[in-house]
Parts: sequence; C-alpha cells; structure tokens
Amino acid sequence: MSLTGSVWLIIVAAFIAANLPFVNQRWLAAGPVAAAGKPLIGRLAELVLLYLVVGAMALVLERRAGQIAPQGWEFYAITGTMFLTFAFPGFVYRYLLRRHG
Repeated sequence: MSLTGSVWLIIVAAFIAANLPFVNQRWLAAGPVAAAGKPLIGRLAELVLLYLVVGAMALVLERRAGQIAPQGWEFYAITGTMFLTFAFPGFVYRYLLRRHG
C-alpha cells in the first residue's frame, strides 16, 4: 500500500471509529446490547479505546512504511482533539437530533 493510501485508510478508520460509540447500542459494536442504553461515560470510554486501536493501526502502517518517527505530547494532543472532532457528527445524532421516547 502506498503512503497516501495508508494516510487515507487511517483517516477513514478514525472517522468511523470515532462515530461508532454513538450510532449503536452494542458495547464495542460487537458485544451485547446495552440493556438500558449506554451511558455517556460508557460511550466516552469506548471512544478512548477506539482512539488507541486506530493509533495502533497507524503505528503498524508507519512501521511497514519505514522508520517510526518519535512523537511528543503535542502529537497526541492534536490527534486526540482531531478524533473528538471526528466524533462530532455521531454525538450530534445521538444527543441532539434523535428523539428520545
């Protein structure tokens, strides 16, 4: 896979993973259905876990492309806020647009 293809794969995977906790009622999208609905704290915990999964996937692709560049805290702050920005459509759908009841 080319470097450009790897970058686009990570971006698409991050967008899907960021919205996944908000668009379904299953734990980690494959587990059991939450009985009374997932609480916000559960969705945020899934969001952090999926951030780490996408980061691991990016690390593997970077290792395959060549030497891994060292990263400081700034990198993780930016990628974390970008992941939260990607999650915005799912959050809006779950808590602002979808009618409850």
